[in-house]
Amino acid sequence: MDAEQESLANPFSMDASCENCAALCDARSTLVHGYGDVGGEFLFVAERPHSGADRTGVPFTGDAAGERLQSILGELGFSRSPPDADEPDLQNVFLTYLTRCRHPERGPSDEEVRTCEPYLNAEIRMINPEIIVPIGQRTLDALATDYTTNRPGDVDVAEAHATTVRGRGFELVPMVDLETQSDEQTAAFVDHLLENVFSRDYRQTKGRRGR
Repeated sequence: MDAEQESLANPFSMDASCENCAALCDARSTLVHGYGDVGGEFLFVAERPHSGADRTGVPFTGDAAGERLQSILGELGFSRSPPDADEPDLQNVFLTYLTRCRHPERGPSDEEVRTCEPYLNAEIRMINPEIIVPIGQRTLDALATDYTTNRPGDVDVAEAHATTVRGRGFELVPMVDLETQSDEQTAAFVDHLLENVFSRDYRQTKGRRGR
């Protein structure tokens, strides 16, 4: 972690009381901005906060979906805390969402995704990751449109799960939704990073900023 980073939670001090989407503001428990190492080479992005994150305010915590991802991060050496931690101790990875608020009865609308887009774009620009992990089809479509030559629907997340897709200046490693992800799919994702990504330069640059 960069020496000047004071907190893993919302390290870029983004608006913690955003009220740009009235329907989401009325339904959310809390607003969930990004969390993690601002010098991280890996960025994990899902469509919206899961139910646990809506309660804790920390991405991918507080429920079964969060525990699955935190377990993956532990296996990859990105987390130094147990999978059920509400404030994970992370290194070399940043966690965030397309949208920062959760509606308990529906996913975000296209307009809500567009409204939140500047938050995600700013995080990507400031972190400048080597690898982005889009979680779920909606996230893959959004990132593929903005950061690759693919159009929405060109890449199926189930088929691309645990593979590498070339982007502009970085690579995407798609992941199927955590809520429906099988143990076999989790193992395949971990194996792909360990055997095909970490075997390249990314492992050598881990810790390069005094983490």
